[in-house]
This record gives sequence, C-alpha cells and structure tokens, in this order.
Amino acid sequence: MLLGNEYYLGVDVGSVSTNLVLLDHEEQVAEALYLRTMGRPMQTIKEGLKQLRAKFPQARIIGVGTTGSARQLAATLLGADVVKNEITAHAVAASRVHPGVQTILEIGGQDSKIICLRDGVVVDFAMNTVCAAGTGSFLDQQAGRLGIPIEQFGPLAVEAQHPVRIAGRCSVFAESDMIHKQQLGHSLEDILAGLCQAMVRNYLNNVGKNKDIRGPVLFQGGVAANPGIRKAFEEELGQEIIIPEHFAVMGALGAAYLAEEKLVRAQGERGESRFRGLQVVDTEFQASSFECAGCANHCEVVEILQDKTILARWGDRCGKWSSGKGEQRSASEVNAR
Repeated sequence: MLLGNEYYLGVDVGSVSTNLVLLDHEEQVAEALYLRTMGRPMQTIKEGLKQLRAKFPQARIIGVGTTGSARQLAATLLGADVVKNEITAHAVAASRVHPGVQTILEIGGQDSKIICLRDGVVVDFAMNTVCAAGTGSFLDQQAGRLGIPIEQFGPLAVEAQHPVRIAGRCSVFAESDMIHKQQLGHSLEDILAGLCQAMVRNYLNNVGKNKDIRGPVLFQGGVAANPGIRKAFEEELGQEIIIPEHFAVMGALGAAYLAEEKLVRAQGERGESRFRGLQVVDTEFQASSFECAGCANHCEVVEILQDKTILARWGDRCGKWSSGKGEQRSASEVNAR
C-alpha cells in the first residue's frame, strides 16, 4: 500500500507531445501533464519533471514506466523500471479505466492506431505513421487555412446542418476539395463537419481496414478532444464512442500502471525502483551518434552521456554497442579515429 506522498510515474514521449502522469496511493491520477515535445525530448522530459517537483515537493517516486517513440531515451534519462510500446501501454490504461473495452481508437498529432481487445488481451492492432490525412496535424493544418483556432473546430462542426462530402484519402486532395467547397458557398460549419467525416473515413479505410470493431469503443489521443470527430465516428460505426477522462495521456497512464504491476509482487511486497530521482532535472545530458564501421551494415549508433559517462547506446543490429561489449569511448572519440 502506498503512502500519501508516494507515486508511480508514467512518461509517454512522442514526436508531438510528451505526457507525464502521476498515480497516487489510491491509483488515481494525481497529476497529468501534456507538453509539446518541439523536437527536444530530453529538455521536455526535464521540464515535465521540474513542474512535478514544483507542485509535489515532497513526492517520492517509487516506480517509473516509459512508452512512446522515444521510450528508450526517456528510460535512460529517468532510470525507468518498465519500457513498453504504445500498443501495450494504451491497452493497459483502457482496460483499467473501462474494463471490458473491446476496441481502442487512438489518434494523435502525427500517427494513429487501432487496438482490438478480447477479454483484456490484445488480439489485433494496426498503426498508421505515414499519411497525415488521418492524424491531428491534418486538422491543425485545415483549421489554420480556415483561420479558426483548433479548439473551435469541433464545436463548430457539430452545428452543421448539411455536411459536405470532402475527399479525405490524401491531405493534399482534401485541402483542394475544401477550397472548392468554400468557393461554392458552403457554410463553415458544413465544411468542418465534412472534414471530420473525411478524416474518420480515411482512418477506418486504412488503419481500421478489416478490423472487427466491437463495443465498448474507447477514443483516445489528443484528437478525442474534438467533438466533431467523435460524432463522425458514432455516425460511421453506428454505436456510442466513449472518451475516457484522461484521453490525451492514456499512454503515460498505461506506463504508470505497468510500473506498478512490475514493482508490486503478488504478496504485496514492493520491489526497488531504478528511478534516478527528481533531481535529474538538474543533471546535464548529452546525446550524440556515430556510424559503426564494424561491418557492412554501417549502423548509426546513438549514445547518451552524463558528465562524459556513457549511460546507454542503441541503434546497432548486432548488439556490439548496446550490450556494452563495444569499446567504451564517446562518439567524438570514435569519430576522431
């Protein structure tokens, strides 16, 4: 059983956002942070920890889980106890907050995914990381073209009386079609609703293709904040779409739950965390890379250093560097050979 000042920390680092979640002694979300990564994952992680330290100065982090595209980097900086992919993290969070969920629709800023669960087990999934037409960046771009804040996009879309059909298979074609509909005199609300429907069709035809979408259905990711997209999904699927309370940070929430599962044994005995401590915000880290010339693969090896000490390396196919068997020299020294 956790004490009042003890928490589990979940961190989800993606290309668009970095999310942090603190789980308290009642397994409730004590804090959830949604920060823009802005191409600086290490600095954003430290900024998130700085905010947590300021708000919870007496907090004791007793377990850490990381997920997202930069989960390995986050794990190295923080000293994570669990490192899991996004599919696992999102599935765990959804199952905890809504037991019995069978389908997860997740749309973020740069990618989207669908996860099918049966009896709490992932049986199928698909991801889309290529086409922007099925992600939040697509909506951001169109909102910018129409001159409206993205926060107003969804509320205006649900007011549409006659949504127009817009080609949504490609973001370029969708933009061209949207301009054409504007020139024909269609209302802003009808165009926005048409864009929502186009995005949902694109998602279901690509990410959700041939998937057995059963209810209950949870909608997660930053785009779940858009009521226009939710309405379009409900109309297309013919069933209720559930949006969890912490929809924008479900990956981080799942990572926190996974850290808890890892460190709490069946008898209730707690394991020791590898977490470096909140003072990590005062630590200087450096990231660099070098090309290994050991074989024809020419792998690009990434290394993280703290005060010239190598903390971790990855990117090699054979494990020579990531396993620690390679020569212990910094990237600058390797390149100087």
